[in-house]
Amino acid sequence: MVHQTMATSSTSASSASSKISPMTLNPLRLVVTALIVGTLAACSTPPAPSPSRPGAIPPPPPASSVVLPGDTGPLPPPLAQPKSRWVPVRWAELPGFTEDALHEAWNAWIKSCERPVPPFTALCSDVRQLSIATADEQRAWLVARLQPYRVEATDGNAEGLLTAYYEPMMDAARQPGNGFTVPVYRLPAGFGARKPWYTRQQIETLPEAQAALAGRAIAWLRDPVESMVLHIQGSGRLRITEADGSTTTVRVAYAGTNDQPYQSIGRWLLDQGYTRDATWPGIRAWLAANPQRTNELMWTNPRYVFFKEEPLVGMDASFGPKGAQGVPLTPGRSIAVDRQSIPYGTPVWLASSGPQVQLSRMVLAQDTGSAILGAVRADYFTGWGPEAGDIAGRLKQNLRLWALWPK
Repeated sequence: MVHQTMATSSTSASSASSKISPMTLNPLRLVVTALIVGTLAACSTPPAPSPSRPGAIPPPPPASSVVLPGDTGPLPPPLAQPKSRWVPVRWAELPGFTEDALHEAWNAWIKSCERPVPPFTALCSDVRQLSIATADEQRAWLVARLQPYRVEATDGNAEGLLTAYYEPMMDAARQPGNGFTVPVYRLPAGFGARKPWYTRQQIETLPEAQAALAGRAIAWLRDPVESMVLHIQGSGRLRITEADGSTTTVRVAYAGTNDQPYQSIGRWLLDQGYTRDATWPGIRAWLAANPQRTNELMWTNPRYVFFKEEPLVGMDASFGPKGAQGVPLTPGRSIAVDRQSIPYGTPVWLASSGPQVQLSRMVLAQDTGSAILGAVRADYFTGWGPEAGDIAGRLKQNLRLWALWPK
């Protein structure tokens, strides 16, 4: 899934793994049990001092003040990524490490193990077995097998930006009419022969572009703003009224773009001085006052996204669309990253504090986005529906990240 972000939800998805007999966990329990008592004791460690500025992430404890059991060996050297520097730290530096509901993150990790990437492939057997372990056993295993690294820019800056994205839910119809006038298109006929393909304005006005898209509509939406939201998020759920009057919910997933550059319609409104509120409610308010300028606004973004229809049944409905790693996203536990800073499939500790959410949790790097660039940069998948969309549309706050890498 490739999306453009505008700006969480802690909803947990159902476990994606099949249940494992407790007997299969016993050898692993022997590995981690010795660490658990000490880890529980660490929960009584006094909290870090309050941050000096509102919304700031609490600073880590001094390097020598707190050490979790099992985390006493010498630290490895730093690691270099193309766009970031990873600095090894003690587990105690991770805000909230002893409080996170790790079973939620395990759902996302099990999904990553469907498309494992080195060096995590060798850990997936343990990860699957630990899906029925307690949070303390999971925590002890993390300390025993992984090393946390603080993610920094190459200049040493460990502060970054967190935004969020979601899967919108929209009403649609199989045929145009009754107010449904905005198409959701599959890839056009002959796609790939012309790169870049036609701009958004050309797609909606040129006969040759329309001819290539004839019969390619998956469904029709009512609102061009909804269509733009769908194009920016890169995926959505449609409640489709079928020809026989029945309703079906399907997913439309990212299939490709016209290879034109993305331009923010909100930024255009700000730059023209037409509004001081570039949120979706602000954009809708401007369009309500200027309906004759709808096409003018939409055409300022030449990028156009094409989709593919996917059924939404069973466990598929409990997870989001597939991310760039090729696995379904887990609400509240999947992030999009710059893969030149953090490789896909990496478990990451995320800490962010601001007016929208307070987050200290383990997430999985499973997606990317055209606006997700930089060392300490993440887009947080909030799920689907209005509440997820409301949070995603407003979330823009500070961020710190720690990559959890095999020892």
